[in-house]
Amino acid sequence: MDKPTLVDADMKAGEALLRKLDKVKFDVKAALWFYMPDSEEWRLFFASPLFDEKGPTKTYEKVQSLLPRLKEELEQDYELSLQNISVVSPNDDLIKLLKTAVKTGPGIFHIRFARNVINNVFIEDAYIYRVL
Repeated sequence: MDKPTLVDADMKAGEALLRKLDKVKFDVKAALWFYMPDSEEWRLFFASPLFDEKGPTKTYEKVQSLLPRLKEELEQDYELSLQNISVVSPNDDLIKLLKTAVKTGPGIFHIRFARNVINNVFIEDAYIYRVL
């Protein structure tokens, strides 16, 4: 089966949500779209210390509260939902693995990271906004 394509609308939505999170001082240590080969889907990952401090429920609630306002900013009729989003600890294995190979500043970057191996782990595809 062919891998689903991460389209421009996905990339713009991910960036717009990251900007909103930054604006409300939600501490995002890593933000990226990551292709999950087992489920054949793209997931938008955010790593935040809030996950460890307040737990997953509070962290997801904060992200969810910003989603309705996101649609206003996007030009297309694009809908991003929590079904597409994973919020994790900065100590998550994937995030720690990516940190060994990619480091950005605190801004927003656009790095395609495809078909790479980090510490014997194959990364099929990722689109990285930030890894601190």
